[in-house]
Amino acid sequence: MESASIRGLHDIATGNSILFAPRLSEEYAVWLGEIKPLTYFKGIEKFEKDLGTLHPILTECRVLKTDTELAVIQFANDISSEAHVESRPDLPCLNASIRSRRSMPRFSFQIWTAAGSVVGGLHRRVEVSRGRDVVSGSGGGGENSSVLHYGHAAAPNERTLQDGDMALLDMGAEFNFYGSDITCSFPAVLNAHNAVISSMKPGCGEQTSCQCSCASEFLLALYLLFTSRLAEKTVLEALKQGGLLVGDVDNMMIERLGAVFMPHGLGHFLGIDTHDPGGYLKGAERPKEPGLRAIRTSRELLEGMVITVEPGCYFIDVLLVPAMESSRTSKFLKSEEISKFRGFGGVRIESDVYVTSNGCVNMTKCPREVHDIEAVMAGAPWPIKKTSIHFEARES
Repeated sequence: MESASIRGLHDIATGNSILFAPRLSEEYAVWLGEIKPLTYFKGIEKFEKDLGTLHPILTECRVLKTDTELAVIQFANDISSEAHVESRPDLPCLNASIRSRRSMPRFSFQIWTAAGSVVGGLHRRVEVSRGRDVVSGSGGGGENSSVLHYGHAAAPNERTLQDGDMALLDMGAEFNFYGSDITCSFPAVLNAHNAVISSMKPGCGEQTSCQCSCASEFLLALYLLFTSRLAEKTVLEALKQGGLLVGDVDNMMIERLGAVFMPHGLGHFLGIDTHDPGGYLKGAERPKEPGLRAIRTSRELLEGMVITVEPGCYFIDVLLVPAMESSRTSKFLKSEEISKFRGFGGVRIESDVYVTSNGCVNMTKCPREVHDIEAVMAGAPWPIKKTSIHFEARES
């Protein structure tokens, strides 16, 4: 309820809430109509309401996107991709001692400029007709880049970036109420990011699909649980190759070592909300293993779904220390090498994809290859071909 004159209390112990409404004088009746006495509302708490029947139906309507919805989300991605490129913290015109939060105002300026130039009418409804931030944004620099939800009141975007710091920028624009969610950082997890997107198509190996017979055809059944495991394994392989881990990667997976370096799920549904609903159908259970229990959906990925792909690799003391002390995981960790990265922070690459009948389409257009990122950071142009708001219909 939005009203400046109404106050509320919430009882944490019972979960009950109380609203305190003002007593309006008779003159308000001129503008508001009859002012009802308190007796009018007697027994209102007995009003029967059904909060369960319609919710799963409405939720399901939001899971599978229409062509128009895909077009709007694609446009939000176009705006956000360009804004990320223009918000990179190492632009030649800036010195190293800038605040990480400066990238966020620059990002906002870019999305407003891009959206305004498209719709033309500067005085039209801002939240509908032009771009706006879909989330407050996270601009972690240095060790703060390992704080997964950095940027909240207890950990604000206030650290000064130093020369050589890692900068992790998690920001996305919204257009016509539909959002985008993009993260850019140095591509130490690029292999994991690309491996997951490549796996989201048929014929990529036995573990990528669950074969089932339907009208005498074999159809792909891909789940985020598998792709999360794939991302973890790819990150562990990269860490082993880099000399931070030793031993068999499959055994590391059994001991859930991947969750030490990637404690979050791989992605989430995207739409009207940054974390769109519908991830767990009635009766579905979340995985219980560390890392995997943070997965946002256990559902089969179906054509028309829009989901983020965001593998990460972080050096978080609260996870590293127990792992180095445990007999089950310490044997894999080269503590001396890992200690060099404590305080380094973390990296994450996040793209938005929509699922098709034979794979997926990456809607995000930020530079991802190492040579492209290095070129852009040095000031090279990064052309982003704007997608028409008219989206080509999917084949039936």
